[in-house]
Amino acid sequence: MARKLHRGARLVLASHNPGKLREIEALLRPHGVVVVSAGALGLPEPPEDAPDFTGNAKIKALAAATASNLPALSDDSGFCVAALGGDPGVLSARWAGPSKDFGAAMRQVNERIGANRDRRAWFIAALCLAWPDGHTETFVGRIDGEIIWPPRGDKGFGYDPMFVPAHMGESFGEMDPDAKHAISHRARAFAQILASCFD
Repeated sequence: MARKLHRGARLVLASHNPGKLREIEALLRPHGVVVVSAGALGLPEPPEDAPDFTGNAKIKALAAATASNLPALSDDSGFCVAALGGDPGVLSARWAGPSKDFGAAMRQVNERIGANRDRRAWFIAALCLAWPDGHTETFVGRIDGEIIWPPRGDKGFGYDPMFVPAHMGESFGEMDPDAKHAISHRARAFAQILASCFD
């Protein structure tokens, strides 16, 4: 049986990514949980050396829970492109380099695809909730769509401007944040965690 987080509980968000923090805080706001970021607590970022999203999410959540002695929620997510064999995948942030230049990362995706007509792409989010005693629970969400070029919109972050979800006309970068939060890979993983772990 899943452990529950009750209203008023303190929860560490084990991320230093401002875009992810904004999205996760917005998703948590209605549930009465007191959120503090790993950055605000001065927690270091652990090495993310697992081969998949769920492994990296678990590394981050356990590191934050152990260091803070509080429950911690982490997100490991990425952009996957069919024509690139699923890349950049778990290396999505690294493709943007140390300066987090996602404009350059999107150009790299487009250049590597070249003339390939397969435009299928998807985002995956793995959320891990960890407790200081080492207990973890992980939930995965995915949304499929296609790549566009040139990118459109400035409302999202990361690869959002070059991704249009299936059956939608707008890119994630063009969508109102509330509209994106309702359908995103992170929202789909979050729906599972809310159903299992929140009162």
